[in-house]
Amino acid sequence: MKVAILGSGDVGQTLGAGFLKHGHQVMMGTRDPKKPEVVNWVKETPGATAGTFAEAASFGELIVLAVLGLVVEQVIRLADPANLKGKTLIDATNPITDSPPVDGVLEFTTGPNESAAEQLQALIPETHVVKAFNSVGAGQMINPHYEQGVPTMFYCGNDEAAKKVVSDVIQQFGWEPFDCGTIIAARALEPLCILWCLPGFRQNLWTHAFKVLTH
Repeated sequence: MKVAILGSGDVGQTLGAGFLKHGHQVMMGTRDPKKPEVVNWVKETPGATAGTFAEAASFGELIVLAVLGLVVEQVIRLADPANLKGKTLIDATNPITDSPPVDGVLEFTTGPNESAAEQLQALIPETHVVKAFNSVGAGQMINPHYEQGVPTMFYCGNDEAAKKVVSDVIQQFGWEPFDCGTIIAARALEPLCILWCLPGFRQNLWTHAFKVLTH
């Protein structure tokens, strides 16, 4: 697939490299494709290219949104919703405020009966938003290995065909996909970021993942 990564931070760089590793074409979208960290990433990542948010959004068949939650609307505007029409978009963002964590607990911009993914879907109604890759750190996103087994990646979205595309990516990246239903389920998935970060802030543990156990 042609994959557009909107965002040049750790998550964007990690997922971009992961898609390239598995044979996809990747363009990273950013405000300034000439900034040093983007130029370096392209140089060090064989096959990678970079462009503006709009150029990347136009290029990609699959879009990955990997920016700070506070700038999502701005980035969508820069990417141009017309470039996203009819496409699948993986929303890997979390609605985190600028405030520092309190006893390890992050502050969100959303309440318990809303989610950033629902807001995003309302912003781009002709794009198929699928929430995924928001409940683990960048270091574990691509083909992690755990002695206890394959970790679980939760995802949700309104379009079944789009979810199948994302489920296949999740499996390709070494995870067990767990379908949580429509986009409203992001109200449960987004706070997993808070839970995942707790051991990190409190005990400096950043290598864990979640797993659903059944019998």
